[in-house]
Amino acid sequence: METVTASPMIEAIGLSKFYRDFAAVRDVTFSIPAGQVVAFLGPNGAGKSTTMKILTGYLAPSSGSARIAGLDVAGDRIHAAERLGYLPENGPLYPEMTPLALLRFFGRARGLSGPRLAARIEDVVERCALHSVIEKSIRKLSKGYRQRVGMAQVLLHEPDVLIMDEPTGGLDPNQIREVRRTIREMAANRTILLSTHILQEVEAVADRVILIHRGRIVFDGTPRAMQGEYASLDDAFQARTEGGACESAAT
Repeated sequence: METVTASPMIEAIGLSKFYRDFAAVRDVTFSIPAGQVVAFLGPNGAGKSTTMKILTGYLAPSSGSARIAGLDVAGDRIHAAERLGYLPENGPLYPEMTPLALLRFFGRARGLSGPRLAARIEDVVERCALHSVIEKSIRKLSKGYRQRVGMAQVLLHEPDVLIMDEPTGGLDPNQIREVRRTIREMAANRTILLSTHILQEVEAVADRVILIHRGRIVFDGTPRAMQGEYASLDDAFQARTEGGACESAAT
């Protein structure tokens, strides 16, 4: 009996992005199946943000293509966006709104209404522990709470694919633990690509590591395989990105 292989939920196919003579990324190719949590690592300026912006449709590649749930991001952006939740680092929020007003606004923009919208808001407020600040102005919230509001907004429409840039930035240790637990829970029925500076986070949540350096993929495998003979992932990261600014060195 022939084995049926599920289609990838995130695909980068020969992605390159040039700014005149400078290649921000060059021939980046990988695919991520459903249910996998992948950590996207690299030194500052390695091409992580460029790749993530191309995958989410915020930036057009010079060549190559990106697919979300089998949908071409450039050619079918609206339908691809329906399957995608994107949490950029320091994601934009409307500071004059309350979290509740923001979630209602984005929910309606996503086509949710009535009991369905109310149920989705209740779910993400509970999941992201926002009850105590739900009626407060976002302007008055700590960075950690603003990050939680951003995550709640990303989860509101129940996307199949999550792409997150530094999802635990600005959170305290207890909040970080909760976010990591949430990520593992979400991975049961979602595909997750996350960028992080924290290599302990990779060990805590990631099934796989994709390491980019100077615009090219230099490693793609499990965290254990990346560490290899090195004493730690930090040492392995430094060894594999020699000659670049090592963003994990300060963490």
